[in-house]
Amino acid sequence: MIKQFILVILVLPFLTIKAQTKVGHITLQYGEEIIEDDEKIVRISTEFNGKIYTLASRKNKYYIKVFESTEMSLVSTNEIELPDMKGKDLEFEDLAVIADRIYVFGSVYDRKEKISNLFGVEVALDGKLSNNVVKLFSTKVTKRREQGAFYFKDSPTGDRLLIMHATQFNKEDVIQYEVKLLDPNLDTAMEYIEKVPYEDRRGLEFTIADFDVSFDDDVFIVINESFRDRKSMTNNEKFQVLCFKSSNNYEKEVIDIKFTDKEIINCEMLATGSGKLHLAGFYSGVRKNGKAKKDLRGVYSSVIDVNTNEVEQLKFNEFDYDTKVKLIGERRAKKGKDVKPYYLTHSLIEKEDGGLILLSEYQLVVEGGTSGIGPLAFTPITYINNEIIVTSLGVDGSVEWSNVIPKKQRASFTVLSLGLFGFSGNGNFTVSGGIMVPLSVMGKGPEYLSAMPIYENGQLTVIFNDNKKNYGVTDIEDIKWLGNYNKAVPVAVMFDDKGNMTRLDQEKVEKYQLVLRPRVYHRKTDKDYIIYSSRKSEDKIGRMTIGR
Repeated sequence: MIKQFILVILVLPFLTIKAQTKVGHITLQYGEEIIEDDEKIVRISTEFNGKIYTLASRKNKYYIKVFESTEMSLVSTNEIELPDMKGKDLEFEDLAVIADRIYVFGSVYDRKEKISNLFGVEVALDGKLSNNVVKLFSTKVTKRREQGAFYFKDSPTGDRLLIMHATQFNKEDVIQYEVKLLDPNLDTAMEYIEKVPYEDRRGLEFTIADFDVSFDDDVFIVINESFRDRKSMTNNEKFQVLCFKSSNNYEKEVIDIKFTDKEIINCEMLATGSGKLHLAGFYSGVRKNGKAKKDLRGVYSSVIDVNTNEVEQLKFNEFDYDTKVKLIGERRAKKGKDVKPYYLTHSLIEKEDGGLILLSEYQLVVEGGTSGIGPLAFTPITYINNEIIVTSLGVDGSVEWSNVIPKKQRASFTVLSLGLFGFSGNGNFTVSGGIMVPLSVMGKGPEYLSAMPIYENGQLTVIFNDNKKNYGVTDIEDIKWLGNYNKAVPVAVMFDDKGNMTRLDQEKVEKYQLVLRPRVYHRKTDKDYIIYSSRKSEDKIGRMTIGR
């Protein structure tokens, strides 16, 4: 009797997680099929106390779906019904986890007071919302169209949440942004608000290039200003990091990163546990008349010592010829043409030797003609995510190697025109964060696109969905489009320490197999991920393990 009981316990894990897919050294295993799958999972938030908590959406409504960790079976589906404030419904903004406490955030615009408000509501372990509502932001704005938007960043330690509200006042010629750092009780540990006038700088391009929080709960904001002085025929570039350190009571400190004859296009920031702040991204050149170009000339890298605010390193690296050939073709590369600015920073990874790996992906969002009237108008949207530029930077900021992951992906869908993308920029003001996909379009196709970077034991592997006709293809000129993502297969590319790329294809593709959603996952460790895959009406969550 005892032996039989032990046998059941040993066999159970293999009975509960049946489906398995192998791509090289990557194994994907899935749990039970989600029977109640009308709600599509758009985020896997956390796993603790034997439960997996996810965010799902259906017809502009949002839900918290809770799964059991071992069998990955659905425990409950809970609609997020936010309370009303002064007779107005809260509009869902985001879901975040702070030290294993789950919170839902909702906003409401007070038309009478002209205030943009943000509230936080804690989620109980069963996935239901509590009655405790905390007001977090109450920001004065000018009107509904200028109420701005909220942006969220998790801390690397998981016990803080950084929130930014940003907007532009067109008539007042003012840009305003406000940041707050919250603890697990939603108490404010740090806050800062600034108004940037630009009346005397009509050509100002102001970008909040990135913002983040460090292991030490320090807050950093990267500001990029570009202004052309028509009288002097010069382009003035201001590239700054605003520091708010916990050890200095969050007093504002400004770090200027100075350079000439170049313009910063975008920025990805990484604060490491060693007290260094890394910045990397693309830059462009400046014409003889002083006007900045917008095409990409290469990759820059900068390192700042957080303790002294010293800019220890700033290096600009032009694209090498081989990389440009892969991106724009041999004919254009020979003519010295620059790369088009369609590449957004995807990921910034710290290597074991202290250097960096920057991934930048081609992304284009095409909006079609609108049909219908007023709020019932519909707009066709196409997301295009193509090749990824992989750049390995040494400790000194120079390029050690560069390569290009060849892929062509697109997904088309139709959405209500009103409030499609929310607020990410308006005219000369932009809030940038690399590749950002609004929650409102997740679940409609873009989640199948892009890629998952994995860095483990000093080796970079990138997994993505591909057309099965591309089996074994590494030449970017021969890559076929992935149009029907329901027929996609997982593919991985692996890089050695010299940048040589090896493509890993699935050995045996099964008919009607599940399709990975690379934009929906939760990283537990460098070797273990929680993933979500589906195909038409079949949905499952699972685990992806590396090197087993």
